[in-house]
Amino acid sequence: MRRFAEGARRLAGVAGWLLGWRPEEFWRATPAELATVLGAALGEDEGGEGVDGSELARLMGVMPD
Repeated sequence: MRRFAEGARRLAGVAGWLLGWRPEEFWRATPAELATVLGAALGEDEGGEGVDGSELARLMGVMPD
């Protein structure tokens, strides 16, 4: 449990500092979402296809801010 708490605290700090996320935004994100956003913020190119219009509309509905 201690390792999880230490890792979560460190990632929450990075998400707050680098992404401007509040704690509730951090805890609502999935590990995959956090990894993707941090990768983009750090300039890592995943070489993916991106999202299509329907996925973008879905994400905007879930995260209106």
